[in-house]
Amino acid sequence: GEAIVATEPIGFYGGIDIKTGVVIEKGHPLEGEKVSGKILVFPCGKGSTVGSYVIYGLKKNGVAPAGIVNEETETIVATGVILAGIPCVDKIDISRIPDGATVVLDATNGSVEIKK
Repeated sequence: GEAIVATEPIGFYGGIDIKTGVVIEKGHPLEGEKVSGKILVFPCGKGSTVGSYVIYGLKKNGVAPAGIVNEETETIVATGVILAGIPCVDKIDISRIPDGATVVLDATNGSVEIKK
């Protein structure tokens, strides 16, 4: 899928609209961008544990990212992707992934391939 890359952590609770998949956190580099159907690349999550349920809600509402790539998938994001069934890979140097690049995410083997 197409990578949408944030250099700052993402807080799902209050940071992404659960009904639209649009980043609503004021001042965030992705503010106004839609994550739906894309490979969401960011260093790590932040904020409330309710963020796990926001990730699940994004999936339930059909506006979730197709996959998530992190440098560190902490418990908020890990719980959310498990609940939602969203492929996720961590321990990736996200600085190598350009915004808009096509990437192949293989959560089974823990790999991310950059196509362009």
